[in-house]
This record gives sequence, structure tokens and C-alpha cells, in this order.
Amino acid sequence: MAALCAGIGASAIALGRPVPERPAATVLAAGSRVSVGAKWRVRVDTVKRGEPLVAVLERAGVPRHEASRVLLESQAIDARKIRAGTTITSTVNPDSGASEVVLQLAIDRLVRFTRSAAAASGWIETEETLPWTTDTVVVGGVVSSTLTGAIAQSAAAFPSAVRNEVAYALADILEYRVDLSRDLRVGDSIAVLMERQRAPNGAVRPGSVLAARLTVDGRRVETMRFAQGATASYFDGDGKSMRAAFLRAPLAFRRISSVFGLRRHPILGTVRAHQGMDYAAPRGTPVRALGNGTVIFAGWKGGYGRVLEIRHPNGFVTRYGHLNGFAPGIRRGTSVAISRTVAFVGSTGLSTAPHLHFEVLVNGKHRDPRVALRNVTGEPLAPGQRATFVQLKARLFALLDSPPANTRSAPSVASGGAGD
Repeated sequence: MAALCAGIGASAIALGRPVPERPAATVLAAGSRVSVGAKWRVRVDTVKRGEPLVAVLERAGVPRHEASRVLLESQAIDARKIRAGTTITSTVNPDSGASEVVLQLAIDRLVRFTRSAAAASGWIETEETLPWTTDTVVVGGVVSSTLTGAIAQSAAAFPSAVRNEVAYALADILEYRVDLSRDLRVGDSIAVLMERQRAPNGAVRPGSVLAARLTVDGRRVETMRFAQGATASYFDGDGKSMRAAFLRAPLAFRRISSVFGLRRHPILGTVRAHQGMDYAAPRGTPVRALGNGTVIFAGWKGGYGRVLEIRHPNGFVTRYGHLNGFAPGIRRGTSVAISRTVAFVGSTGLSTAPHLHFEVLVNGKHRDPRVALRNVTGEPLAPGQRATFVQLKARLFALLDSPPANTRSAPSVASGGAGD
């Protein structure tokens, strides 16, 4: 009888419908037949403006009493300083709640909370720094209007949201040699060799400028990054420091509305010598001291309105007019350092709109600021560093002259290289 039943069963299997193959995906979606592990879900949330972090953790699946204790004992997080928009990723089981919560405090910084019965709070906290990879890219273009415009059109290696940072980094390096809001002309060329850094999540940001070559108002300007011991700074192609006794412009973010020379005065209507340059800028824009010096006048002076005058070494005097006011502590006799905020853009005196009127006097005579400040260069390298500098220059500018699409590993940060 047993043999008969076995034979009938075998026949039924042989003659019946074949059992269809089921892809793994359909098994995972099969509801109650799915293993318990498949219930885990990953949830991504963000901190809303003004929202307590404990509420976000509770929404992520952490009971409120546990969330409060975790935040109280945290060594890596100050709940009061978590910014709106911070991403929080949690791994959650509908039955048991969250098993892991990760806060991304920065592109390359995570704080991970993992549920653990061994911890007093029920959670273990770990902080992680994500590694960036670095290569080099060449950004180059021709000026059609502004530096930022030229960079934006040619910096395809970077997301559009950070391309202005490339232009700003270059401007910071060149501010002792070039007034990029005034000296650039249509048709001038720019080539920049710089680091490109990538995060594990794919985010891209610009690193350090390694070398740059500009054709500015018909002249060539070169600069490169060079390490001396533990620090790095920028030098021109001849090995002189890019830092000099004077900045080239009194505003960090600026746009010149008129130039040195004869013009029709906008209020008086007469043609008169305009013995300086006007920088159009919003009221309240900080005005910088162009160099180290001493305040010799801070007050009202006729058509200049509120005006500030600073005496510098070698017979230079800089004058800043139409000011809205002076920075705290600025008065006659005050010593000021280069780049210090000394005043704020306004529209006092004979002025039709907020702007800064800027003059340079040398030994009591007005000079065109573009000419007077152009040839004030920095200190040269020590003779013992020249050979290393020349070798690195050849290497960096060979990379700079390669096709813009090329990328390479970042140059070595060894002594005399381009590192920090």
C-alpha cells in the first residue's frame, strides 16, 4: 500500500503543472512570507527650522526618553547648534523602532548612534570623518564681462553652485597685484590649475589654487602656491611674494562705476579732474585700509562728505570719501593694519548714490591708483629656495598648460611643494 501511494504521488508530480521559478524580488515583496529582516526600512529626514533635535529623533523612531538621554550624553553633538536642513538617516523596524540613526553634520562628518543593550543610554555614539579624494583640474577661459562670468563658463569640472568660489579664491590671491573689477578687459585670458576634492557621497568642492596665469590689461600675471616648511603662500613667476605693502582695491566685493581722468561731475555738471576712482557698492559695505598706516583725518570735508585719510610709508596717502560712517576706534592718530575695516560705504557730500570715492596721493600729488599701486611688489624668496621653486614652477605650469579636460593626482605636498 505504501509503495502504491508513493507511485501515485510521483505520477501526480510528473503530470501536474511545473512549479514556476520566482525571482528574489518577488519573494521580498511577498508580504507575510518575507523574513523578519525584510521589515527594516531606511528613512531620510531633515531638521526643520526651529525644530528641537529630540523631536526629529523621535520622528526617526527613537523613543523620546531615549532621545533626550542620548543627546544629553553626546560628546559630538550640541543639539542647540544643529542647523536646519541637517540630514538624518535612520534604519527602522515598524515593530521595534530604530536600530541606527546617522546625522550628517557636514559633507565629510557623520555622527552615528547604534542601539546597544550594553550602553547605559541604550545607544552607542561614534563619530566618523569621511575621506575626500583629490585630483587637479585646469579651469580656463576668456573674459567677456567679469571674472566670475569667465570662470562660470569654463569651470565644468565643478558644480555651478560652487564655481563662484573658484573666482573668489583667485581674487583673494591676486588682491595685492590685480584689481579684478577694474583691470580686466574683454578678451583677457585666465587659466587656473587647482585641486578638485570629491566626497564619498559624490559631492565636489574646489580645493587650493596651485597655479594661475592671467593676461590682464595686456600684461601677464603668474602666481603659484609654494610651501616653506609647514606653511604655504603664493608667489609670482619671479619668486616674489604676492603679498605686498598695498592691496589693489579698498573693497573686497566691488564694481567700479567711473575711472581716473576727466569726467562730467554728476551734480555740478562741470567737466573737472576726477582724481581717483569710484566703486559702486551698497550702503554699509566695509571699506578696507589699503596698507598699514596712521589715520590723519576722519571727519567731514565739503563735497567728499565723511572722509577718511590714512598716511602710509614712502609718502603714500589714501583717501576714502562719501562714507556712511567710520569703523569703531577709527579716529585721528589711530594705527591701522592692511585689510582692516576702517569705514563703510555711504552717499554723503556731493553724491548721487551709495559708492566709495577713492584716491591715492604720493608726496602730496594725486596719482592714478591703477598706476601708483601696480608696481608695489612683495619680498623675494630666499636664495636657498630658488632651485626648489624653479623645479616646482616647471611642474605646475606644465600641468596648467595641459588640455583643460585632463585631470591628475594632486601634486605632492612634500617640502617645497604645493601642500599646506
